Amino acid sequence: MTVLSIIRDCLDALLHPSARFDALTRARHRAFMAPRLLGSLAAFAAFPIYLAMRGAPSAIEVAAFAWLIAPILLSWFLSRTGRYEGAHVLSSLALAGLIMAVAVTTGGIESFAAVWLVVVPLEAALSASRRVAAFASVLALSCAALLILSGHLDWLPLDQANAAERGMFTAFGVASATLYAAGLAFGAESLARTSVALLSREEERYRLLARNMSDVISRHQRNGAVQFISPAVEAMLGLPVAQLTGHGLFDRVHVADRPAYLTALSDAARGDVRSAEFRLRREIGGSERGQVDFIWVEMRCRPLDQDLVDKDLVDQDLGRGVTREPEVVAVMRDITDRKMQEQALDQARSAAEAADAAKTRFLATMSHELRTPLNAIIGFSEMIAQEQTLMLGAAQRKEYAELINASGQHLLSVVNGILDMSKMESGKFEISPEPFAPRAALLHCCNLLALKARENGIDLITDAPQDLPVMIGDPRAFKQIVLNLVSNAIKFTERGGQVTVAATVSPSHLFLRISDTGVGIAPDDLKRIGAPFFQAGKTYQRRHEGTGLGLSIVKSIVALHLGELTIQSKLGEGTAVTIKLPLVCAPSQGRQAESKIATLMPPPRHDVQDQPALVKKSA
Repeated sequence: MTVLSIIRDCLDALLHPSARFDALTRARHRAFMAPRLLGSLAAFAAFPIYLAMRGAPSAIEVAAFAWLIAPILLSWFLSRTGRYEGAHVLSSLALAGLIMAVAVTTGGIESFAAVWLVVVPLEAALSASRRVAAFASVLALSCAALLILSGHLDWLPLDQANAAERGMFTAFGVASATLYAAGLAFGAESLARTSVALLSREEERYRLLARNMSDVISRHQRNGAVQFISPAVEAMLGLPVAQLTGHGLFDRVHVADRPAYLTALSDAARGDVRSAEFRLRREIGGSERGQVDFIWVEMRCRPLDQDLVDKDLVDQDLGRGVTREPEVVAVMRDITDRKMQEQALDQARSAAEAADAAKTRFLATMSHELRTPLNAIIGFSEMIAQEQTLMLGAAQRKEYAELINASGQHLLSVVNGILDMSKMESGKFEISPEPFAPRAALLHCCNLLALKARENGIDLITDAPQDLPVMIGDPRAFKQIVLNLVSNAIKFTERGGQVTVAATVSPSHLFLRISDTGVGIAPDDLKRIGAPFFQAGKTYQRRHEGTGLGLSIVKSIVALHLGELTIQSKLGEGTAVTIKLPLVCAPSQGRQAESKIATLMPPPRHDVQDQPALVKKSA
């Protein structure tokens, strides 16, 4: 180990703990303590030699040598308290006191020691504090003025030295002051070099972090204006930093998210730590004009340390009296992937909830629709089996057999509906397009349901023009559409009501409209019409049995024919269902057709009476 490294280690051991973790503060404390300790130790080592050569010292010489203990005390004060500016103030006082003591006894302002007053503010300049330098300058001027005044009033003792001695002392004073000032200059240069090296190292470190970290660091005013933003924003938004300073970043915030953005910055400027999520417009290379792409960004912001702001103002020579607004430092991170995952999770949760609701509806519906006919079949079959015990007549056996048959037919229709719906949802339900006459199929379906309409006291009116053209589609599926819709209309129409089935044609489509004057559908239920196992109205209010699959099957069949289904309804006034089917159905192979269903309200008024042509009263 070299002598310098040993001295440095010894000084580091004497440093205050607050100075050991900051390189610049550590260098300043070393520069203050090292020359004073070394100078005091050298003076004490030279004191015996001086006594051997000089003989008995004078009182002033003894005082001067005794004063050499002051630097040791100053170093002890700095190592104990860590107050660098305070140590420089005490050092200026000690140096000025020594100069005044020597100058008073050696000629006042004409003394060789008076020139050392120039060194006092120079030494204080090493503190890098304007207040300490100003105090030392005022102290040196005050000491000089006091020496001049004392000499003018003859308050000082006369100098007994001859001209040769005074010249020798003056030369010694000038030379020693010059050497001390040179030492101060070298110390100042060393501190400046150390400061620049440390600053450059810190800047390079922070520049490396700012350029390589994915998060964006920015400095904002309270109104959102950007004063600094790290280069990482170029990779995030595809724009140079120069276009994002000022209000450039604010202009790229989504309009709906700007209040949250400004609120977070404003709250942070008041001293709070805030977080906000908003969307930023991003430039896409090679994108078409007018295309907009947004990314989600999370911003955490906090108030900027005012001490750093003051230091920045001082470094820019702006002074401490400048009125300024609080500033905010923010860290932004791209969270687009996280947002997409959250949306996917929400969609999956919604799908799971919908599946659970469908399961619940399925169980609630099937538990009644399957149990009721099965109970009837079991019960009446047991009664027929025990006809001798129960003494059943032929009429009763016939009635029970008819009830069993009706229950079986109902059970079969329920199972067929479930199977058809299962095939449609799995994409295995196929249609077989062929030419057929839609008018004949429509009239056949209405005739099948005419008896049911008459038993319920409902007028079933059919409006099918004679000139309906032949269409290409699945006739079985077409009949299933008509039967489901017309039977639904009859089921939910009160006695004395009316169900109208009308067909019209355009150059490329057939329009089928089934309207009734029944109970209608509530607006909330209208939004969910067509969902499997869904039945309008509350369960305890429902007066009609059914699985809730009829309209779902119709919707799927219409979609397979590449058609559209529109429902108009108003509670208490009736419902109108309009089917739009192409005259030539040619669905794409291997592709599941998309369902097109629209719900509108209220339905148009029934105007069948205004169109008497081709109206047939069924049954």
